[in-house]
Amino acid sequence: MASTADVANRVPITAALMLATLMNTLDSTIANVALPHMQGSLSASQDQITWVLTSYIIATAIMTPLSGWLSLKIGRKPMFLASIFTFTIASMACGAATSLPEIVLFRLLQGIAGASLMPLSQTVMLDIFPPRQIPTVMSIWSAAVIMGPIIGPALGGWLTENLSWRFVFYINLPIGVLAFLGIYFYMARDRGGQQRPFDFLGFGALVSFIGAFQLMMDRGPSQDWFGSAEIWTELVVALIGLYIFIVQTLTAENPFFHRDLAKDRNFVSCTLFGLFVGALLFSTTAVLPSFMQNLLGYSALQSGYASMPRGLGSLVAFLSVPFLMTYIGARPVLFIGIGLCALALAQMARFDLSMTSGPIMSSGVIQGLGVGLLFAPLNTLAYVSLAPVHRTEGTIVSTMARSLGSSLGISLLQATLIRNIAVAHARLAEKIVAADPVVRSAVSPLMDPTTSAGLQALNGEVTRQASMLAYNAIFAWMALATLLLIPLTLLMRQPRRIPSPILEIQHD
Repeated sequence: MASTADVANRVPITAALMLATLMNTLDSTIANVALPHMQGSLSASQDQITWVLTSYIIATAIMTPLSGWLSLKIGRKPMFLASIFTFTIASMACGAATSLPEIVLFRLLQGIAGASLMPLSQTVMLDIFPPRQIPTVMSIWSAAVIMGPIIGPALGGWLTENLSWRFVFYINLPIGVLAFLGIYFYMARDRGGQQRPFDFLGFGALVSFIGAFQLMMDRGPSQDWFGSAEIWTELVVALIGLYIFIVQTLTAENPFFHRDLAKDRNFVSCTLFGLFVGALLFSTTAVLPSFMQNLLGYSALQSGYASMPRGLGSLVAFLSVPFLMTYIGARPVLFIGIGLCALALAQMARFDLSMTSGPIMSSGVIQGLGVGLLFAPLNTLAYVSLAPVHRTEGTIVSTMARSLGSSLGISLLQATLIRNIAVAHARLAEKIVAADPVVRSAVSPLMDPTTSAGLQALNGEVTRQASMLAYNAIFAWMALATLLLIPLTLLMRQPRRIPSPILEIQHD
């Protein structure tokens, strides 16, 4: 329950909350276009630089349930101030990082600090505004927050091109300071001490499973997978953590996740759907900036502009989905979203090295529309048969599932990409025989395979062509896998009456 002071100061409090949440959502997209520049500056390989993204996502997923418990224990205002302060300091540290381990560590800290910002912001605003104003307030807040994924790529590209990739993190300083001061001066202090029982053993086991499994996925390509003792160790730790978590969930008096969640068919199927959506669709935003800059020769700013239509598509879908759900129902909207996402990936599977930015932007708009149409129906169908007492916990579980899917999807996509490039390179190279007059007449004089410089240039072009083939193959498989999500929707019971959708801002 909000205090009288919070109600009186709800306008500046809302502004501060919007700044804090914008900082969090902006940071999830602004760094994508700067990854190739970070890769060179930090001497990282293509698969290693994605740890900058996965470390942030995985830390946010792990910390989300614990942040809710902490906010009840110490109070929302102290939790907000600690989160904003730590997030801002971690951002400065990311900008000043001089090595890959440093920036990964600071991104983990960012994810831990930022996990509470969005859910607590929504909770506070639901408390300080009367019910009749909630739809308007949440619409304004949501429209402002979704601007993060829209302007993030272009802003990140401009900062990288004109200043340095480090400023994609330094930009959080003024936003963080304003948000901190707004919360500090206008939000009343709540006493805390209202925490519910927390299953620390279950939480620790889940963290061990997620952390070890993610580390195995990230390190696998560079460690020859199961030819490495390290990978086997991480797999064993992950399996032990999963086993303990399952046993604890089945036997504990107050398990980390309530057992009733697993008994609800709609909730389970929607959560699995969200996990796969995170893996299949959000992971594409991590590889497209590198594809544009490394293969097509785009600048960071150009790749940022080409990425913006994806966010615009999501905004259009976000504004239209309540009307669509009212008139045609939740499941039909899901089908449309799946179809649009599969169509976009099919278009991406036809990318080529001579294309303009048109296909990237058009497929981005379609995928943004598709993703935007998925989450409101999912949030409606997931909770239609779930007991109200479990909805808060259910929201945490579904948010974790989408974040984990996104993180694992990025790692799996990078590992598959590296493998496919190597396979395609070998197949293309075996057909090039230096003594073959047809080969010598077909290639540029600068790629004469009989000279060392020409051979090196020719190998570079073969690698470029192999990379394009690898991307095409991955996008084609992802399009097919997206269509395979349709059977999951058949497990979801359609509600008799469409309630007001529980809209959550999702950023890719």
